[in-house]
Amino acid sequence: MPSVIGQVTVGVEVMVDGLTKSFGRQVIWEDVSLTLPAGEISVLLGPSGTGKSVFLKTMVGLLRPDRGHIWIDGFDLANCAEAKLYELRRLFGVLFQDGALFGSLNLYDNIAFPLREHTRKNEAQVRQIVMEKVELVGLLGAETKLPGEISGGMRKRAGLARALVLDPEIILFDEPDSGLDPVRTAILNQLIVDINAEIEATFLIVTHDINTARTVPDNIGLMFRRELVMFGSREMLLSSDEPVVRQFLNARKHGPIGMSEEKDLSELEAEAQMGHDPGPLPPIPPQLMPSGNKIRRTQRPPGTWLAANGVIPPQGSFVDERGRNWLDEYPRLINAHMHGIA
Repeated sequence: MPSVIGQVTVGVEVMVDGLTKSFGRQVIWEDVSLTLPAGEISVLLGPSGTGKSVFLKTMVGLLRPDRGHIWIDGFDLANCAEAKLYELRRLFGVLFQDGALFGSLNLYDNIAFPLREHTRKNEAQVRQIVMEKVELVGLLGAETKLPGEISGGMRKRAGLARALVLDPEIILFDEPDSGLDPVRTAILNQLIVDINAEIEATFLIVTHDINTARTVPDNIGLMFRRELVMFGSREMLLSSDEPVVRQFLNARKHGPIGMSEEKDLSELEAEAQMGHDPGPLPPIPPQLMPSGNKIRRTQRPPGTWLAANGVIPPQGSFVDERGRNWLDEYPRLINAHMHGIA
């Protein structure tokens, strides 16, 4: 169970059960089952072409699955009537891969668009909400600019502000780091963690960025060969000996994944005959914390899954770049918050 400060339920749980999707005879993925815990950050990984973006579109009801269920608040989004589907979609906010901003509208009007289309708020109310979200994503002063006048990182933040204006309980991120350099990816990751601490919604992030997967989420899932190989606690996957999980999360060339979606049998047999040693697992890094020594309500203390399952972490785990061991640092931070001195 996630660690909580107080006993407040946050976000909304999403339970996916036996989901299958195909286009014609091509099966994209089948029998996918997972639960996105309420208020937590989850990441979905996988080689290119494994249907991660299709999964997001199915989650929000833009695509219908062949079979299976998506349970939200007791309703099956995958099999409900159109009127109920439209209602459930309002629980979602989506940050599209390229921001998907209207090029002819300035940032303010882009962010205001869902409010004007889906609510009856007057312009004073719209302005108040838009400026709150603009400030939340750090774009104050840029709201009059056109998308073509700002950087890729700023367009991502504007897209995120637009995803937030209807106060969604679930936010889907389709490769938010796509096209960004490492510095701007790090800045965006910090923003995602800070916003989760602020609004306490349920986040699902599709990404290829290994550093994001290793440091941001509470949970990680990996898709490969038309199935969900594994989904669970960040610590579970980062300590896993499952070959495809180990290869992907540690960016190794040896393993089941090749230049195509999967290596052919002869290549795998050749690797096995060479007796390649995958080597020790790298240390598990500390999870990215919110700015200003805040605590995310659903964040688990470091080492929780490992201790519960009797797994010894690799040497050097949970030590940050300043040499602080977060197995010791996290309890001190919690204690400070409980006594109001953080």
